[in-house]
Amino acid sequence: MRLWLIVPVKSLSESKSRLATVLPVGERAGLMRRLLRHVLTIAQAADCFAEIMVISRDPQVWALAHLAGVGVLREDGHTLNAALEQARQAALGAHAEAILVLPADLPQLTVADLDALVALAQSGPGVVIAPSSMGGTSALLLRPPDAIPFGFGVESFARHCLLAQAADLPCRVHQSPTLAFDVDLPADWVALRNTVAGYHGSPCTGSASTPHACR
Repeated sequence: MRLWLIVPVKSLSESKSRLATVLPVGERAGLMRRLLRHVLTIAQAADCFAEIMVISRDPQVWALAHLAGVGVLREDGHTLNAALEQARQAALGAHAEAILVLPADLPQLTVADLDALVALAQSGPGVVIAPSSMGGTSALLLRPPDAIPFGFGVESFARHCLLAQAADLPCRVHQSPTLAFDVDLPADWVALRNTVAGYHGSPCTGSASTPHACR
């Protein structure tokens, strides 16, 4: 299965605005850079993607993606679903057989998560989805890439399931606490500092094992 990974990323200056009460804009940007690097590192370690593509309007994000050795698509639109449609068309043009959409803010993402998603897609056409803790979508694998429209937004997990049903395609759900955890709210930031190594204090201070986390 020729599988593309698509990682949409907002401009760093706009990222994590709901954390404004606990982190200033510079530290929010640093946190986002660190989260993105983690997702890309895990994706490369999984070794199951024909292409890893970051789509963004932000030149700083493009530079990060280039440094990580992954592809870059310069976003034309101004909404998440429009960006993903642009990326989907690029994947279809390159003869991808399936696409996986992952957000960039999954600090607990593991190779095992990605292996599980891919395994669920191996049985044939359909939709594989992992819910987030807030009723959103933490991972969406489509086989073929145009299996359903993108429906990201509030309560998108239920919406994507309904879209799969409307397309008469199986919808396979992967329940994963590591995939479900993202960093959107101040409580998520507190939980991140308390549970994930290296996130104690400012996101740009790093730790003994990650001294250059925000370079």
